[in-house]
Amino acid sequence: MKTSKRISHRHPLPTTITLLAAFVLLSACAVGPDFERPAASLSQHYDAQAEQQLGKPAAPNAQRIDRGRKLNGNWWSALRSPKLDQVIHRAIDGNLGLVAADATLRQAAAFVIASEGALYPQVDFGAAAGRQRTHNGPEASVSNFYAIGPRVTFDLDAFGGNKRRVEHQQALSDLQKHRYEAAYLTLTGDVASQALLLASANAQMQAVDKLLANDAKNLDLVRAAHLNGTTTRIDVSLAETRLAQDRTLLPPLAQQSDAARHALAILTGSGPADWIAPDFTLDEFALPSNIPVSLPSELAHARPDVLQAEAELHIASAAVGVATANLYPHVELSASLAQAASGNGGAALWGFAAGLTAPIFNGGTLKAERQAAVDGYNASLARYQQTLIQSFGQVADTLQAINHGAEQHLAQADALRAAETSFRLNQQAYAQGENSILQVLEAERAYQQALIGQVQVRTALYLDTVRLFVALGGNSVGVLEQKVASREVPKRTYQ
Repeated sequence: MKTSKRISHRHPLPTTITLLAAFVLLSACAVGPDFERPAASLSQHYDAQAEQQLGKPAAPNAQRIDRGRKLNGNWWSALRSPKLDQVIHRAIDGNLGLVAADATLRQAAAFVIASEGALYPQVDFGAAAGRQRTHNGPEASVSNFYAIGPRVTFDLDAFGGNKRRVEHQQALSDLQKHRYEAAYLTLTGDVASQALLLASANAQMQAVDKLLANDAKNLDLVRAAHLNGTTTRIDVSLAETRLAQDRTLLPPLAQQSDAARHALAILTGSGPADWIAPDFTLDEFALPSNIPVSLPSELAHARPDVLQAEAELHIASAAVGVATANLYPHVELSASLAQAASGNGGAALWGFAAGLTAPIFNGGTLKAERQAAVDGYNASLARYQQTLIQSFGQVADTLQAINHGAEQHLAQADALRAAETSFRLNQQAYAQGENSILQVLEAERAYQQALIGQVQVRTALYLDTVRLFVALGGNSVGVLEQKVASREVPKRTYQ
């Protein structure tokens, strides 16, 4: 309090100006740690074995990866489906999750502007009027009074507490931006996945319909043979059992198809009854033959969830700065100018003051708050590192899934060829009278089941490819800036 009094009244004007200049110079600094982005990861590989296998695939038409190359443009364009492109853009425009994320980001930006206001002088205007009674003499007097004029206050922020608060709000805004990017990435991945599941369900239902037709034909032939006495009741029961079992395959596939349609409607911001997704077929998708895979050292800047963890680390760093600044004195300047009057007299009043508040004893509260902020920073740093290595694990898992999926695809292709050969040989044998029609139908049934298996394996390859694009960030970082830029481009009008 003595220091504050000296600054306001006791020092001569040159000394006061010198002290104020010193505080202004101090206000250019901010105590506490200056945030630095975490160092790039030293990891060189996600999964060396999978990268080697996919870098030089054994099969001529198998997928391969291009390590170190960044993805350009919309990742889903690699699937080459115009229908998918239309649905994804509809989802980007109408998804309510993205609308909420956009509004939350705007709210965070407004808070940044609000916090920056503390860095500037605060100007207020005040007015007061009243009637008062005074006893200045033998008799009491009653008079009117008023005061009107502006008042200016300015926090010198000598130790940067307000600057750290602005930094804190800016980091919160960055966090919301990366949450928007994460929602965008999740949305595009979900739309692509649901479209593929819909196409897969449609393809499998077509194969099951053919299988059921063969089962029904087989049952009719077995029943006819039983009437002729060439087969037993056991054969008839077996054929009925196969038909009944294969019929159970359709309802789950129909449910998968309906659920995918409903999910696509919801993802686009519509009710399931308000918008019906187009029919997708697997044939309209192309499996990307060459997938760009960024290096582990670049993944931290390509995945929104890692950037979210980095923003949270920045928030924790700024909180340490705020808590540190609270340990130091707080200096505020104020000035006022007012026209005031009381009774029959009036005058113009002005004032200038400098105030200083410094913590002396608070029961250890401020030091404990700073220690809590430091511990919070360390916890955020550990969460950032955990998020980063989990992202490496997701990329490694999807790389191995694609690698093993390629192996399964080759095995399923062999099974399909074998079933097709068996079916053809049985047809030839039946034509030559060497086997029965039942053997031909069984071979055809095995061929249809192999076709269903091929659809499932093919779908898995597509879904694993989508997951890999998403795990690599899907080129989603910066989409918000692109959206804002597109808003600012004037639309051409035609007359």
